[in-house]
Amino acid sequence: MISYDPQNIFARILRGELPCAKIYENDHVLAFQDIRPQTQHHILIIPKKNYVSFADFSKKASDQEMAGFIKAVGKIATDLGLDEDGYRLIANHGKNAHQEVPHFHVHLMGGQELGPMVSVKRKEI
Repeated sequence: MISYDPQNIFARILRGELPCAKIYENDHVLAFQDIRPQTQHHILIIPKKNYVSFADFSKKASDQEMAGFIKAVGKIATDLGLDEDGYRLIANHGKNAHQEVPHFHVHLMGGQELGPMVSVKRKEI
């Protein structure tokens, strides 16, 4: 497992060292626009504490943090008007999933037709 790097970009945003286009914030979560949006709405939702991945978050976060995070995701999707037409949530974990920042985060994407999930090439066994 990757160890938490306190100098990662999301940690620096949480400390106020780097700016972000904030969408939502509560006691447990900060949500902001992705700087390289892939869809009309592309929001990053991050916990305020230091978790590397979903696995790390699900093992160590308190019930209040988990509930705050999940409720924030739902509220943001609703506030952006994405409920009716749909949206996608993505959380990358580790190198095979191309996790770029070692701070757990969810991509909330929507506002347009998103197409199929993933095109996977299977290795021959």
